[in-house]
Amino acid sequence: MEPLLFSCFLAALVVTLFLVPRWIKSASKMGLEGADMNKPKRPKVAEAGGITFIIGTVAGLLLYISIKTFYFSSTEHLVEVFAVLVTILLAGFVGFIDDILGWKMGMRHLSKVLSTIPIAIPLAVVNAGSSTMNVPFIGGVDLGFLFPLVVIPLGIIGATNGFNMVAGYNGLETGMGIVILSTLSIVAWAAGSGLVSVMCLVMVFALLGFLWYNRPPARVFPGDSLTYAVGAAIACVAILGNMERLAAILFIPYFFDMFMYFFRQRPDEKKGIKVEAFAKVNPDGSLEMPHKKIYGFEHLGIWVAKKIKHKVYEKDVVLAVIGIEIMLAALTLALWSFGII
Repeated sequence: MEPLLFSCFLAALVVTLFLVPRWIKSASKMGLEGADMNKPKRPKVAEAGGITFIIGTVAGLLLYISIKTFYFSSTEHLVEVFAVLVTILLAGFVGFIDDILGWKMGMRHLSKVLSTIPIAIPLAVVNAGSSTMNVPFIGGVDLGFLFPLVVIPLGIIGATNGFNMVAGYNGLETGMGIVILSTLSIVAWAAGSGLVSVMCLVMVFALLGFLWYNRPPARVFPGDSLTYAVGAAIACVAILGNMERLAAILFIPYFFDMFMYFFRQRPDEKKGIKVEAFAKVNPDGSLEMPHKKIYGFEHLGIWVAKKIKHKVYEKDVVLAVIGIEIMLAALTLALWSFGII
C-alpha cells in the first residue's frame, strides 16, 4: 500500500478523537443524554455520538480522493467513492434524526425501515458491484438490472437496520464494526481491491477514535447515527468488493437476533413479559441474565461470559460478544482462503 494513504487513516482517527469530547460537551448542554442502563445508578451519557464517526470517515475519504486526484493523477472509481460517501451521509442523517426525535415520537419499526430506503439510492444509481452472483447448485447467474433495483437496496436497507440490533452495551456496536470492516478490508486487499480496502480502513480508524470514548464506562453513546452509518457502509464495501457472502457470515449474530425477535420475543411480550437487550444489574455493577431464556445475542454474550467467570461486568459481556464475532471473522477468512466462499 502506498505510504501516503496512511495519512487518510490518520486523518479519520485524529478528526474523530478531536470531535468526540466536544460533542460530549455540546450534547450535555442540549440535554441530549440517555441513561446507561447497564450501570447501577444509570448515569447520564451523551447520545448520538455517531455524528463524530461520520465526520471522521468523510474527512478520511475526502483526503483519499484528493491524494488519488492530485498525487496519482487518477479519477478511476471516484464515482463509487462519492456514492459511498453520500450513502454514509444519508444513513447518518436518518440515524441522527432518529436519535433526536425517535425516542420522543416513538417511531415504529416499520417507520424506521421505510426511512432507510433512500439510503440505498446512491449505490443503485451508479450500478455498483457485479451483477453476476454465484447461486448454490446453479453457479454464476447474471441478475442484470435486478441487481441495482433489488439486490443493492435489500442489502443496504437490511444491513442498515440489522446492524442496529446487537447493541446497548458500552463499546459493543463500535467493536463489532471494527471486526467486520477489518475482516472485509483484509479480504479486499488480498483480492486486489485496494480501493475497498482503503475505504474499510478509513472507517476502522474512525471507529477506533470513537471507541476511546465509547469503551466501558462510556462517555458517549453511538446512537443510530453510528449504527445506521456503519451498517450501510458494510453493505457498500461488500457490494463494491463482491463480498456479499462473506458479509452474510459476519452478520450471523444479527440474523440470530432477528430470528429470536420474530420467533421467541413476540409471544412472551403478549404474556406481559418485557423483553430487552439490557442485563439485570446488581448493586456492585455485575450483570445477570435478565430472563431465564436467551432472547438475543447480547443475552448469549452474558451466558458465555458467565461460563468463563463467576461474576461478570459489562466489559466482560462486550468482550464475549466481540470474541464470538472474531471467531466468525477467522472462519470467514479461512473459508475464503480455501476458495469455499
